[in-house]
Amino acid sequence: LLVSKDLGKHLLEVEDLLQKHGLLEADISAQTERVQALNAAALKFSELEGYQPCDPQIICNRVNHVQTCLEELGELASKRRKELEDSRQLWAFFQEMEEAEAWIREKEQILAAKTCGRDLSSVLTLTNKHKSMLGELGSRRALLHQTMKKGEQILTKKRFSPGGIQEKMREVRLRWKKLEEVTGLHQQRLQEALNFFQFSAETDDLVAWLQDTYRIVSSDDFGHDDYSTQALLRKHRAVVEEVEKHRAAVLALRKQLALLAPEHRQGVDVQIRVVEVEQLYGEVAEVAVLRQQWLQDALAVYRMFSEVHACEVWVDEKEQWLERMEVPEELDEVEVVQHRFESLDQEMNSVMGRILDVNQVVQQLVDGGHPSSEEVRSCQDHLNSRWNRVVELVERKKGQLSSVLKIQNYLLEC
Repeated sequence: LLVSKDLGKHLLEVEDLLQKHGLLEADISAQTERVQALNAAALKFSELEGYQPCDPQIICNRVNHVQTCLEELGELASKRRKELEDSRQLWAFFQEMEEAEAWIREKEQILAAKTCGRDLSSVLTLTNKHKSMLGELGSRRALLHQTMKKGEQILTKKRFSPGGIQEKMREVRLRWKKLEEVTGLHQQRLQEALNFFQFSAETDDLVAWLQDTYRIVSSDDFGHDDYSTQALLRKHRAVVEEVEKHRAAVLALRKQLALLAPEHRQGVDVQIRVVEVEQLYGEVAEVAVLRQQWLQDALAVYRMFSEVHACEVWVDEKEQWLERMEVPEELDEVEVVQHRFESLDQEMNSVMGRILDVNQVVQQLVDGGHPSSEEVRSCQDHLNSRWNRVVELVERKKGQLSSVLKIQNYLLEC
């Protein structure tokens, strides 16, 4: 049993042989105590004085022979255990290598079947799974490194043929290297897909914002008075600032597109998408400028109407006063009226400036092609005609005053 060359053909068989060998060692240990007891008893016969049933030398030789056989048996048992343990180490190495190969095959099949996702959500899910696999890869790498060390230790003992061990180690190293390369390529493809779908998502968000902004800047609500138009103009200026802030994002689309993988950036759809975003931004910016001008024009119209109203209130008041006023014949009363006309001249100079401003604003609106040009021009003409009537009334009244003063002065001289 101890000189058997059967060291097992796989790990389970070696474990079974080691178990049997353990039982044999226990049997040898038990027999050792028995042999030693028998040898001790036999040696007593060699020490007898007088009658000796056997030659003492024969007894000693027999005892030494049995002891030597027992020692040889112990040596054989130790040698057998060493060989079986070495065999177990060898087959454990091969089993661990087979497990490593099976794990590598499994991961190769997973990587071969994996896609890179159809949208941002699926890519993020696959990326998280890939990170988990990278963690497994790190743990398995450490185990494989330990197994390779065991193989090198087996080779140093030179007890077994190194050919199968070296070939297995070389084969697993090559497959492991290939797996890491495939894993790295898949990670790169996932990152490229992630970059593309993030680019697409950001582009979609930008398009949605531009479409919403276009609806805002193309509104036909310009307010109904000075206050409401000012409020709209403030809001619109804030929108214009946001449009300007998004200019950098639109301009960066080309650079971001250039950084994508060739299979993504060379797609016709994505290139058309970028052009559409640029065109849409240009339209939004252009319409925003137009709306700001329209709001400013509307504000100018409402302010002009307000100014015209104020001027017409003044004109109404002065018209009524001038039409009711009778030129007095007494000198003292004439001087009072004359002082009032001096004050009126100052007021007229002020109102005249306001009317000139109104005329200037009207001309700007008309030249700019404002949609309310006819209404504005009609309002201007009405104000100017009323102003001219007041001027005529003032001149007529002043002429009457001048005539009365001349008569009074003549009478005083007489």
